[in-house]
Amino acid sequence: MALITEEDRFNPDTINSQVVGIAASIGRHDSGMHCHQKAQLLYAPSGSMSITLENQQCILPPTRAAWIPAGVRHCAVMTNVVAYRSVYFDVSHLERHGDQIKIMAVNPLLRELIERMAFWPWDMPYSEQKALVELFWQELKAAPDESLLLPIPSDKRLEAWLNKLDKEGHSPLPLNETALSIGASEKTISRIFSRETGMPYQAWRQQWRLMKAIELLSENKPVSTVAFELNFSSDSAFVSFFRKQTGSTPSAYIKRPNQ
Repeated sequence: MALITEEDRFNPDTINSQVVGIAASIGRHDSGMHCHQKAQLLYAPSGSMSITLENQQCILPPTRAAWIPAGVRHCAVMTNVVAYRSVYFDVSHLERHGDQIKIMAVNPLLRELIERMAFWPWDMPYSEQKALVELFWQELKAAPDESLLLPIPSDKRLEAWLNKLDKEGHSPLPLNETALSIGASEKTISRIFSRETGMPYQAWRQQWRLMKAIELLSENKPVSTVAFELNFSSDSAFVSFFRKQTGSTPSAYIKRPNQ
């Protein structure tokens, strides 16, 4: 069985198969922090999900895929209706796998390969899978990466501020206002972000806003609402920001390619 529900308990490591696929539609789900011995390709044909790592967060928009290496602790949270596909790979038989989490664009061919693999019977012989798996690796290697990862600083002085950002209606403000909120100087905040994230505060803030914008757009919120919630001066300022970051307008970015 490849189609699962919210009630099903699933552990890919208990299935003795080189490739294991699952498909599900879940309205709200929190996987909790976990890891598995198999590498995972996670794909969302509709809706979006956030993935939390020990020191990073990422957003998985519709029509994008996440590569999660074996042994990496992660938590996937879905807050709106999500149709998702996961394909797990036994790394003992896997030579061409990366050791870093990646978010990548999915073209129509790769999408159809993932869809087919997600519904394969778990006892399907690998000899019957091999041809499509080989094509899958070719397409995966060619898939362009998308910069949708956000490193999270661990300095205790930022803990309360970061927790506030997780709540609806909050977003990071310009550096001078953030420094006042945290109770530290602008130079101190800047040093913390440069040291712990490898990014200046302003670049980190822009990445946070981009990822939050994608999450809100995936929930079918209008551009005007997203612009307001993220403290942009106008809808056009938000669209300009989004286009600069992604090369696409908000509406075009969320739509499925070639749809």
